[in-house]
Amino acid sequence: MELRGRWALVTGAAKRVGRSIALALAERGANVVVHYHTSTAAAAETVGALEALGVRAFALGGDLSRSTEVERLAGEAEARSGGLAVLVNSAANYLRVPFDHLTEAVWDASLDTNLKAPFLLSWSVGRAMRARGAGRIINIADWAGERPYRDYLPYCVSKAGVICLTKALAKELAPEVTVNAIAPGPVMPPEDMGEAERQAIVRATPLRRLGSPEDIARCVRFLAEEADFTTGSTYYVDGGRLIA
Repeated sequence: MELRGRWALVTGAAKRVGRSIALALAERGANVVVHYHTSTAAAAETVGALEALGVRAFALGGDLSRSTEVERLAGEAEARSGGLAVLVNSAANYLRVPFDHLTEAVWDASLDTNLKAPFLLSWSVGRAMRARGAGRIINIADWAGERPYRDYLPYCVSKAGVICLTKALAKELAPEVTVNAIAPGPVMPPEDMGEAERQAIVRATPLRRLGSPEDIARCVRFLAEEADFTTGSTYYVDGGRLIA
């Protein structure tokens, strides 16, 4: 797909991995709708960085845990862009709660934002793409959806759901729309993670380093621009962590 002049919606694009994805698409000429939740200033800064690359961009706020706001986001992004060519479901929360302290509220917060919102956005935007005859949907999953780890049970389940959702959507939206997922491994650990824990992760990763947001962004760009005969697949960008 030729990205130049087309519009992409990237959720969670104000910061971190989402921002890198937005910039990578803009570098190929795509216009970008920058979704954010509470990071208003960061979203504005990202819009400025995108416009400096010579593309059009605007920011839309929304709480992805609320279905009414997800529906509004999809509708407004479609209307203001004139029709999205690419949807990247990147936004997620990462709630660490030991098993004995889990609550229904933590479960709902994880599943609503990380799985229900990507479904609702893909359901709405994907049907519009199908009607137009083309589109790309790219979901950001996690290697933990295949190999869960402790203290993040709802998060891991939500990301496993994203992997299955990707396959199901690929069937429903074919042949007009491709749907693929990227499952990052150790990329941008939480800011409060200690150095000892970081080094333990590095030692457990076959490539012996942490990944970068740009690693994920390059894979997104490939799926959006080059992968014409790929749908329903999950790409593990994890430094080999899954096989360790």
